[in-house]
Amino acid sequence: MSDNSQDEEVLRQIEREVRMREGASKLLAACSRREQALEASKSLLSCNARILALLSQLQKMRKDEILQRVGRRPSEDIVPCSGKVSLSDLRIPLMWKDSEYFKHKGELHRCAVFCLLQCGTEIHDTDLVMVDRTLTDICFEDTVIFNEVGPEFQLRVELYSSCVVEDFSPGALGPRRASRLGGSVGCSSGKKIRAAFESAAVCGSSGANVGAGSVSPPLSPVLSALGPKYNLLAHTTLRIEHVREGFKTHDLLMAATEDNPFWLPLYGNMCCRLVAQPLCMAQPIISGEFKVKLGEDLNCWENVHGILRGQSLLCYLSQEDLEAEDRPLLVIPIKKDTLVCVSERDPVQSIYISMQHQGEDVTFTLTTHTPDDKQRWTEALWRHVYNMSQWKQCCDHLMKIEMPSSRKTVPVKQGSLYHEIVTPSCPGEGLVVPDLSVEIRALLSSYYKESY
Repeated sequence: MSDNSQDEEVLRQIEREVRMREGASKLLAACSRREQALEASKSLLSCNARILALLSQLQKMRKDEILQRVGRRPSEDIVPCSGKVSLSDLRIPLMWKDSEYFKHKGELHRCAVFCLLQCGTEIHDTDLVMVDRTLTDICFEDTVIFNEVGPEFQLRVELYSSCVVEDFSPGALGPRRASRLGGSVGCSSGKKIRAAFESAAVCGSSGANVGAGSVSPPLSPVLSALGPKYNLLAHTTLRIEHVREGFKTHDLLMAATEDNPFWLPLYGNMCCRLVAQPLCMAQPIISGEFKVKLGEDLNCWENVHGILRGQSLLCYLSQEDLEAEDRPLLVIPIKKDTLVCVSERDPVQSIYISMQHQGEDVTFTLTTHTPDDKQRWTEALWRHVYNMSQWKQCCDHLMKIEMPSSRKTVPVKQGSLYHEIVTPSCPGEGLVVPDLSVEIRALLSSYYKESY
């Protein structure tokens, strides 16, 4: 994709988010129920976060273009393959006082909370969860998948909270000034892009530049009179070293104190499943014909059809055997520390693959039919080993990513995280709660279509 095409695509995404934000503002002004207002306000915050992330990407792309024009090209180092990162089963334990949790003393403090998850310019938000002293853990059932992520990824998790006021009324939302926010936002309109940046900057975002202990910035004057306000309660950043299969605990950095009305007694950590699936482990890399040396006999060579996939170079007697999923003739292990070399003085198109196996050096020798094949296989093997070394433990085996369910399940009553881990209990009967997020998305979608 050319630089101009990339710029236009990012501008189109910014335009779309600006339209979505305008729709959320109109919806927020028209809300008659507290639940609707909480969802609309959440959508507003998420749109602002995406706008800021896209504007940051656009700024970086423009900087790279300027460097190219003056002859200073960006670094041309080898770029490792991308992959998918999945976060699921997010649990945040609470630490209520004994008098609040067991004796139900004091005012019933209720908050609406959700998580904003950002990795690069890709941002997702979880469903809203209503929290009070009857819950021991905040549980998010969402499975969030980030695509096109590099091994240097930084996945920022932010927990937002809004104090739920019981005496909610439509008039509490303030004047319906947002209903006048309409019109088209064209990609060529610099004024509206600048306006999007200015308003998003003061509306608050979850960008990586938010420091520890900070709270979300105040809303702009137009939006400050609208609806419930979300504030940053806690956050953390997950990286490749945090990727492990299974349920793991991560520390949270607090961004609020007990005197804030949106405060909740967090235990100080969160639990989740964070897995990664590099592209080099999820799909075949290269396939084709070559000869492989079997044993120590110099004359013992076999024509095979090979395919490089995951941690193995699989050698079949024919392509038909591969397609029939027969047992391969030979399996050559390919690990992060595998050495791939060629001999410049070797008249035969040979490739040497060396590794340590049970404390001994083992070398496999391949020969290709043409110099082009030798170049193609050598580069593919080198790049594959490099990709595996960059993705580290994510390439020890192919991690499984559970795809998000298209149908939302009926939420069940949340119990203690301790009991879920130590003594799993049978799921109980839950109350049917209306899926307000679907309603909000449908309304915003219809507004977006009508804007054209």
